[in-house]
Amino acid sequence: MKRDLALECLKAHVTEDDIVVAVYQTCFDWLVLNPRDLNYVATGAMGQASSHGLGLALANPDRRVVVFDGDGSLLMNLGSLVTVAEAQPENFHHFLFFNGVYEVNGAHPIPGKDTVDFQGMALAAGYRSAESFTELTSLEKNVAGILDAPGPTFTELRVEPGAAYPRDYAYIHSSEARERFRQALNRG
Repeated sequence: MKRDLALECLKAHVTEDDIVVAVYQTCFDWLVLNPRDLNYVATGAMGQASSHGLGLALANPDRRVVVFDGDGSLLMNLGSLVTVAEAQPENFHHFLFFNGVYEVNGAHPIPGKDTVDFQGMALAAGYRSAESFTELTSLEKNVAGILDAPGPTFTELRVEPGAAYPRDYAYIHSSEARERFRQALNRG
């Protein structure tokens, strides 16, 4: 499935009070498709999306936290699966955008791209549920149930690039992005 179409599907189910933690190319796409103050910009912390999301979920138990992670990013912090599962945050929903490459870093293949089983790892770590989708129509039918289920949930999305969106590094590294998020979080 095309990544931007998967994000459009998810956008329809993300509420204004949800915290979204997105990294790297998925972050750039998401910021164009759904600019909002509760987008936590974690780019620059490769491998830390799930850890940042866990901290936000534990500190904000009344808000749903939706993590848009990358396969290469998660490979750099596999231990976070166990940490998330141990904490069992019911408001934590982890979406992995699996494309088999470190896309923004030259599209180099990730190790084990043909053999790694992230869904199995999440289940073995102790996530309440883990699913994998390759087709947009199947995701569309199931996404509401995933986001309504108690977490932690893990959803692997097998994606390929969609439309080309600009990589706004200046914004994602800006104090403005962090301040907008902080103010929106404090308003809630």
